[in-house]
Amino acid sequence: MRMHTGEKPFKCEVCDKMFSHSGDLKRHMRIHTGEKPFKCEVCDKMFSQSGDLTLHMRMHTGEKPFKCEVCDKMFSRNKHLKQHQMIHTGDKPFKCEVCDKVFNRSDSLKKHMRVHTGDEPFKCEVCDKVFNVSVSLKQHMMIHTGDKPFKCEVCDKVFNKNDSLKQHVMIHTGDKPFKCEVCNERFRHRATKILHMRMHTGETPFKCEVCDKVFNVSVSLKQHMMIHTGDKPFKCEICDKVFNKSGSLKKHMREHTGEEPFKY
Repeated sequence: MRMHTGEKPFKCEVCDKMFSHSGDLKRHMRIHTGEKPFKCEVCDKMFSQSGDLTLHMRMHTGEKPFKCEVCDKMFSRNKHLKQHQMIHTGDKPFKCEVCDKVFNRSDSLKKHMRVHTGDEPFKCEVCDKVFNVSVSLKQHMMIHTGDKPFKCEVCDKVFNKNDSLKQHVMIHTGDKPFKCEVCNERFRHRATKILHMRMHTGETPFKCEVCDKVFNVSVSLKQHMMIHTGDKPFKCEICDKVFNKSGSLKKHMREHTGEEPFKY
């Protein structure tokens, strides 16, 4: 009857949360006590709820009882099936109140909101660099650890990102999946195609806030800004002369080495 009446006579003495059943209160108390009475017999991991142990065990057994009726893909959790089904329905119920962008998952919206808030909750304990998503921190940590778990099966070159490996493999396969619709030139990387398209469109999205000069790539804007700031980060190790472009330093180094520039 309490389902109908909404009565919740059982109160948590720690946080005052109310429950309709004593068993619900008992399970809730484990949050405060830290009690984890349910143990995985395979890896000894402990859980506060029996349901959490049941879900965990599917990692070991590989059980996936939830099936998509459209594409037959299987899932270990019902909530993962529901999220997946939105791919087929196109449903995106989670909307950003700032820019109206929509998402099919609440966690995707949460991550997106950091673009607006500037929140970067994931911090590197080595160099204090911060990130807005945990996967970026994990990838960054490989710089410190030197870990490169992704290996090319053709030439044994290793990478710290799976995406970097995939892009590298295209060198061996010759695959260029991104095609310019104007001139039919093909590219290995989507970003390269986007840059190429600006040749056709004339788009120059990067603007100098000092003199309003515009550029089609961000690196050109960064180099240009050094004119205003006077920054010259490229230094000759022989005579200490400084330059605002790495290319200018390379040309200068020929004065010391006597190297002849390439002729075509």
